[in-house]
Amino acid sequence: MQEIETGRIIIVGAGLGALYAALKLAPRPVLMISPETLGEGASSAWAQGGVAAAMDAADSAEAHAADTVRAGAGTVDAGVADQVTAEARAHILDLTALGTPFDRTADGGYVMSREAAHSYARVVRVRGDQAGAEIMRALIAEVRAMPSIQVLEGVLAVGLHCEDGRVAAVDVARCDEGLSVPIRLRGAACLLAGGGSGGLYALTTNPPRIRGQVIGMAARAGAVIADAEFVQFHPTAVASGVDPAPLATEALRGEGAVLINRDGVRFMVGLHPDAELAPRDIVARGVYAQTQAGLAPMLDTRAALGARVLEEFPAVALACAQAGIDPVTHPIPVAAAAHYHMGGIETDADGRATLGGLWVCGEAASTGLHGANRLASNGLLEALVYARRCALDLEAALDPWADAEPVTLPALAADTPPDPALVARLRQAMTDGAGVIRDAAGLTRCLAEIATVEAAQPACTVLHNMTATATLIATAALLRTESRGAHFRADFPQTDGAVGARSRMTLTQALALRAQYEPDLV
Repeated sequence: MQEIETGRIIIVGAGLGALYAALKLAPRPVLMISPETLGEGASSAWAQGGVAAAMDAADSAEAHAADTVRAGAGTVDAGVADQVTAEARAHILDLTALGTPFDRTADGGYVMSREAAHSYARVVRVRGDQAGAEIMRALIAEVRAMPSIQVLEGVLAVGLHCEDGRVAAVDVARCDEGLSVPIRLRGAACLLAGGGSGGLYALTTNPPRIRGQVIGMAARAGAVIADAEFVQFHPTAVASGVDPAPLATEALRGEGAVLINRDGVRFMVGLHPDAELAPRDIVARGVYAQTQAGLAPMLDTRAALGARVLEEFPAVALACAQAGIDPVTHPIPVAAAAHYHMGGIETDADGRATLGGLWVCGEAASTGLHGANRLASNGLLEALVYARRCALDLEAALDPWADAEPVTLPALAADTPPDPALVARLRQAMTDGAGVIRDAAGLTRCLAEIATVEAAQPACTVLHNMTATATLIATAALLRTESRGAHFRADFPQTDGAVGARSRMTLTQALALRAQYEPDLV
């Protein structure tokens, strides 16, 4: 394989964590690997709710941490929750200084929104549902203006190369016009910030390319993956037949919108004392049950917001308009969709993975903050906190730097991309077997199907990054014989104690279990 050596730190990804880390590393030379143009195709840009932070005088970081632990259903690392929530306010002020136009009150305070399982209104937002897009816009402008940061757009990371148990290089391929053969980049260090796994499911709110590849790359290199079974399903994806599904932000329910079925019944009232503002896993299962029963769940914003929904929540208004729905006069059809992966590459407090030379932040990481059920709007907060920590630890770990020349990729021959039919088959297998409600029979069928998909295109690294993460999710779900947070087993519906253990697994361990259920692929 052709190689290029650079003195730059290689950052895989182009979302909030990647951008923020690159800025915090300046003026040390950085190379960002982005499959799309910056701002396109990153989950961060699609985040509607905002960033959770105790900005109100009546609120506190301690209360935020307590809500995080409570929502996480017994597997949150309480120390991590304390540390992350304590930093939240500083990051909001930093983003404000960088130009993020957060909604402000007449006296200069921040407009706060309440979301599910929060005891206070503590989600800082931008124009209702534009937080992710506006934060990204501000950070992208800063990154574009920073001479030390080079961005390779239209380039996809496909693998990690290890030497002596450490990550020594990143294999990348052009993906702007088809897929090229890979080239190996040797940099000063590697930071993975390339998103989660929602696109491994047939119904998802994630951008099309977010399909577990970054977690799969690290797993295939030998990194430990933690909490893989905990996949959060957002209860109010707009059920308009679009892939990916548009999101109807939880802030709508925070403003008083209610969930009803085709008979006009508010079905969440009988399922939890907080009804529509119950933890996401409970609301998602409530919506899923209505869908399975053919009762057409819907989000009704009419009484709570009326025509305000069009102005105050422009992303939702646009999604509805494109689907031919008028939310002012009609409820919005919704479904539970794969949204956020609490699991990922295990990291320590500084963002270091179990592989030497590898740092991770954002949704691809598993820090211990989210537990079994992420508290709403803690995802962007975690990305900010750990992006900064990774940057500080990288700076401390690396030798003094010198200026580095920009990297130029040569012309590369074409390679075979994943077969779209196989990707669709994988996504359907995950939805059917490792979705909102799971059981042993469905999970074992899922593992067998993943093995079949993988064997059908044996030389496709990109596909195998996806199947690696899918295997880890399904295997961890099979081994957790209880229901906890977002992981619900119909055959083990009870939670095994208030406090649970986090799962940790290598791909080698997961493949050994999968082999018991693989069909004869010879």
